[in-house]
Amino acid sequence: MIKFIKGMDMKLLLHVNDKFKHDFLDRMMPRITALGDGGLIWILAALILVFDENTRTLGAMIISALILTTILGEGIIKHVIKRTRPFMSGIEEKLLILKPITYSFPSGHTSSSFAAAGILYAMENRFAVLAFILAALIAFSRVYLNVHYPTDVFMGIILGLFCAHMVVAAFSEGLIRDFNSLAMQLVHR
Repeated sequence: MIKFIKGMDMKLLLHVNDKFKHDFLDRMMPRITALGDGGLIWILAALILVFDENTRTLGAMIISALILTTILGEGIIKHVIKRTRPFMSGIEEKLLILKPITYSFPSGHTSSSFAAAGILYAMENRFAVLAFILAALIAFSRVYLNVHYPTDVFMGIILGLFCAHMVVAAFSEGLIRDFNSLAMQLVHR
């Protein structure tokens, strides 16, 4: 079964390389993927939300989901699986971005993107659809740029949505209490 999955993974990756490569995308995909570097776009969005009293909890939820995906994905799963990246298997010598130094599985860009989008969706935020579109573009960019296999991205989606679900459950069950008052104290110091 694992051999079959690896074979399908490689076929899908080669299909993307064969059918989607274009000069325009070669210029756009590094920019799109850069939005997800370190969860940058999602951290900025969360910080903007945290500093508005009406959306403070939403921002805290996104930050919490990003932290959870980082702990699980980058801190644990990548070091257990230790999957090398596609460019290390000789698929394409020339990368359009700097070579990532961490393991491949799961995609951190994808998991953080879908964690943030999942929070926005669960909280019925008007920007949820845009967040999912951007998350999908970031996820696709990782395969396009040969730094992730499709299953890395697929698992990143699952991990991100799982973390969003866990954070929403934690906040709704009152496991994280009085965040607004704590945040207000920190902001006004």
